[in-house]
Order: sequence, then C-alpha cells, then structure tokens
Amino acid sequence: MADTAVYRDHLDREVVVPMRPQRIVSLCPSLTETLFALGLGPRMVGRTRHCVHPDAARTLQNVGGTKEVRADVIATLEPDLIFCEKEENTEEIVRTLSALYPVYVVDVHTVDDALGLITDLGEVTGVAQTAQSLRADIKSRLQTLPRVDGVRMAYLIWQNPYMGAGQDTYLDALFAEAGYVNALADLNGRYPEVTLEVLQHKAPDVVFLSSEPYPFKASHQAQIQAALPQSKVLLIDGEVCWSGARMREAVAILRKAHAEWTRFCGALERRPPEVT
Repeated sequence: MADTAVYRDHLDREVVVPMRPQRIVSLCPSLTETLFALGLGPRMVGRTRHCVHPDAARTLQNVGGTKEVRADVIATLEPDLIFCEKEENTEEIVRTLSALYPVYVVDVHTVDDALGLITDLGEVTGVAQTAQSLRADIKSRLQTLPRVDGVRMAYLIWQNPYMGAGQDTYLDALFAEAGYVNALADLNGRYPEVTLEVLQHKAPDVVFLSSEPYPFKASHQAQIQAALPQSKVLLIDGEVCWSGARMREAVAILRKAHAEWTRFCGALERRPPEVT
C-alpha cells in the first residue's frame, strides 16, 4: 500500500507501518524518552507507568507496566505503531499486540546497536534527519569518554540474590568503551547470579551498585564494601544503561565514576588508571 512501509525490526520480524505514524505507544522508558527527543511527543498517545522522562511523557495515557500492559486501555488509544524492547517486554506482550497493531521490537547488545536504534526509530517514524543529528551528538560525546587502563569492574543490578551484568549486554559494551574489563564476563548468562564469595574470588577493582532495577542504597554499599575491602564500591545512576537519548548523559555518569575511582586509588597510594 502506498501509505505504508515495510520494515524489519531487530528480531527480523516484518512490520507494516504507516508512512508517518500518528498514534504511537511506547512500552519502554528509554524508548519513550528517545521518541520525545526526536520531536515525536505530539504523536505519542501511550506509555508505561515507568516512562517518566521527559516530564511531558507523564501526560500520556498510562497503559500498565513493562511486563503487564492493559490491552483494553491500549485498544482505546487506537495506536498505529507500538514500540517494544526485547529485554523489557515479554514475548506474550509482543505476540498479543502484534495480532492487532504494528509492533516494532528493538534489541540492544552493543554500543553500535544503541546508535543504530536511534537511526531505526527515525526511519520508522519519518524523522530520519533528526535521528541522525541525535546520533551524531551522542557519538561525539562518547568519543570524549575518559578511558581507564584495564580496570576490572563488576556491575550489580539486583540483590537477594545478587545479579550482575555479564557478557553480551549493553552495559558490558558501554563500560568497555571506557576501557573497563568486566570481571563477570566469564560467568554463564547475560545477568548471572553471584555471591559475595564469588565477588571476592573475582576481585574486581570497582563494584558498581545500580540505582535500578534494584535501588541499591548506602547501606548495601557499606555491606559489600566491608566484604571487599580492596575494591571500591560505588553507587551509580542506573540510567547509565539506557540506550537512546539517555546516552547523552552516560558520559557524565561515567566521568563521575572515574573521578571517584581515581580518588580511591590515591587513598590507597595505588597508581590510578591511565587516561587517554
């Protein structure tokens, strides 16, 4: 049809989309923020309750969570395009909604994937030029990342049990851009369970405790720091792991982490990592 275009999403699914979709629903916070950054706010009608960036997103219809959406509420919105994220949304959500609406699923594992995501969102929604500008801005910022010299890190996203970011994850790839070596990369699974004993054995130089999905606090930091006295345990803004528009802020988050790590090295009279 002349007024539609056929795209293949990140799962290689064929999706037939209106040339300029006017009623967009986003079921992932990072995608919602990115769509607004691309100037698509006026064309958006629905979001999850976790989609709170930017503030304007809060005015959209809440359709539920990322794992359980209200199909009846979505139906009232009459969407002509729905964006999902493989890691955030379930197969059942994608399957159910795809039977009724165009559903474009994204899947990000690397920094190149994350940059490509911006291009893809722009093409599918008809704002390719704006997307290229956003992508160029982010790529330029990433090139200013302070690079550390092989600092071993562990990034924890959950507790009870502790879970960390392993291999083949965007977090792994993003921190590698700054020169970090993932101490958990040889464990099984993308988000392996770990214990304090495992962390002691892995002996990371720095342990990052994310603010999301589990909200690590200072009390957790103190507990893990006591178990790992030769590591530096840092609280970190979990939105560093968001792909899309939030990548603009990732550089500042990583710069702050690097500064804290360098101060720790000085306190131990340890030679800090070289920065290039």
